[in-house]
Amino acid sequence: MKTNRRDLLKAAAAAGALGAVWPLVGDLSPAQAVEAAGLLGAEYDPAPFTLGVASGDPTPTGFVLWTRLAPEPLAAEQALPEVVEVKWVVAEDRDLRRVVARGTAPASATLGHSVHVSVDGLRDGRQYWYAFSALGRRSRLGRTRTAPAGPVSRVRFASANCQAFHGGYYAAHRGIAREDIDFVVHLGDYIYEGGPVSGPRGNGTAVDFTLGDYRRRHALYKGDRSLREAHAAHPWFLTWDDHEVVDNYSGTGGGAPFMQRRAAAYQAWYENMPHRDDSETALPDPEIHRVRRWGDLLELTVLDLRSYRSAQNLPDGTILGARQKDWLKRGVDRAPDSWHCWVNSIMLNQLRGRPGGDFMFTDQWDGFLAEREEVLTHVHRSGLEDLVVITGDWHSAFVGDVRTDFDEPSSPVVGTEFTAHSISSNAYSPAWNAANGPRMGAANPHLQYFEGNRYGYDLYEVTPERWTTSMRVVQDLQDPVSPVTTLTAFHVDRGKAGAYEDPATKNSPAQYRRG
Repeated sequence: MKTNRRDLLKAAAAAGALGAVWPLVGDLSPAQAVEAAGLLGAEYDPAPFTLGVASGDPTPTGFVLWTRLAPEPLAAEQALPEVVEVKWVVAEDRDLRRVVARGTAPASATLGHSVHVSVDGLRDGRQYWYAFSALGRRSRLGRTRTAPAGPVSRVRFASANCQAFHGGYYAAHRGIAREDIDFVVHLGDYIYEGGPVSGPRGNGTAVDFTLGDYRRRHALYKGDRSLREAHAAHPWFLTWDDHEVVDNYSGTGGGAPFMQRRAAAYQAWYENMPHRDDSETALPDPEIHRVRRWGDLLELTVLDLRSYRSAQNLPDGTILGARQKDWLKRGVDRAPDSWHCWVNSIMLNQLRGRPGGDFMFTDQWDGFLAEREEVLTHVHRSGLEDLVVITGDWHSAFVGDVRTDFDEPSSPVVGTEFTAHSISSNAYSPAWNAANGPRMGAANPHLQYFEGNRYGYDLYEVTPERWTTSMRVVQDLQDPVSPVTTLTAFHVDRGKAGAYEDPATKNSPAQYRRG
């Protein structure tokens, strides 16, 4: 087994030698930084495609293909020509013989020598393979698919969130890469802007401001082989949370230095993600919120809960922003007869800290009470059924009823929220979870389940009759090839709001279960 990443960093910090082992600290050259990253288990694909390949945002006729040329992955800028022509190919077979599309795209220094190819004109519901070539080299092979159109009998997908590199290995992404699924949804905190010594909520010590800083951090994270494997295996839908920029930020607050930092962070995110931007220009503000459909079975609504929010705890505060809120409500009004999944980076459900207490984590929707009530009341009045919300951020697993009024236990249940374990970001301690799980359950009657001692991802299987969420957890966060098992599973029946635990797994460990 490789070096224990988290313990090595803690020991180095305690000895005052963090600069010798943390690749993003100190005055290390790009080669020295790669060597330091190697001590933490990082390794890269052959140059210039060191960061791998990826696909995203599948539609019935196509998808986006991504790669980034980075011969020196941990350099802020690459020693490459201003523009490099990159060839790409899409085929119906893994040997790339039955070619259905090919072309050439420019990789410019302006966008970190990244490539975003929007492929269109393909057949719906089909699997494809793809690869890039440039500078006399070919990338690894990627696999992707188009979304289906028309009747669909099943969709399987996974969600991931909160993957602090310093927290441990990405065995969960290794599991995702090997799952038989149609796509992956990333719920945010793909990177952490802080340093390697972090508290339970992921607050770091280092400060990054420049585009180069964020580029290097994205490249460090993609040094984990399992993350590159998960990208190459499936198409991804993406949203973001706060740590892609800075902890607990509001996208509309702050002066010029913060706005410059946000622009740098957003650009680096775009440069390193298989994201299709529907606006006229992806920068300086990539457009994240979108609706995508998987045939007639699933409507996926991706939310951006950072870019347009106001400060917290204001009577007229907004987490969505006026335009996104109107867009969401219009979508509810004209939603098709299908399952509806909101991709939500921070908890929608109310979460009081103790019975009768006023304390709530107001960086979540709890900091925007009036808008939450407005949106959920609109869902109820519209008659929308079969709403499931999938959420990250908390580094723990929750299952809860979504109600129009969380302080009124008799208010209508309009959906279910599944909050997933983190990939690797530090959770609260087992002692904290044991003490506070029952307190949160008593203080929040809509809460069904809480488990905070594990790491992993959620796997969803959706049919016309039932939604199933399986909590997939790794055995050992410090083992890069740790086995993955199912901790428990919950079901939601079509036409009936509210989830119930699978009888076969309801005796699994948890710090709280309702009833």
